[in-house]
Amino acid sequence: MASRALVFDFGTRKIGVAAANRLTGTATALTTLAARDGVPEWHDLATLIHDWQPEVLVVGLPRNADGSDSDMTGRTRGFQRWLGEHAGLPIEEIDERYTSAEAEDVLRDQRRSGARTRRVRPADIDLMAARLMAETWARS
Repeated sequence: MASRALVFDFGTRKIGVAAANRLTGTATALTTLAARDGVPEWHDLATLIHDWQPEVLVVGLPRNADGSDSDMTGRTRGFQRWLGEHAGLPIEEIDERYTSAEAEDVLRDQRRSGARTRRVRPADIDLMAARLMAETWARS
């Protein structure tokens, strides 16, 4: 079983990336990559892979509340294929239902409490969603 992963919250314009470690049970929000029609710059992604040395890449799979495929499921699977071809690492899926809503709630709570001083931006939500998925993966 892999112990280190990079976790991706896929979007057509932005992709949140977090690192997860099962041995330490930790998850770290890393960055939000700009993407053009769901494809990030390979150099930026290759740098993350080199720096973090993951054993597996984990992609959040968007589904509807009832578990059926959403409009973004096919696009996300396309990203998974692209990622697997370029990175040469195993790919795992993780259910990402509700992670963006949960991420937004966490960030807004931080803002209300004063722990966060600036307003919540969409890129912040993508990054937090990736971290939440990384936490789930690290505990699995």
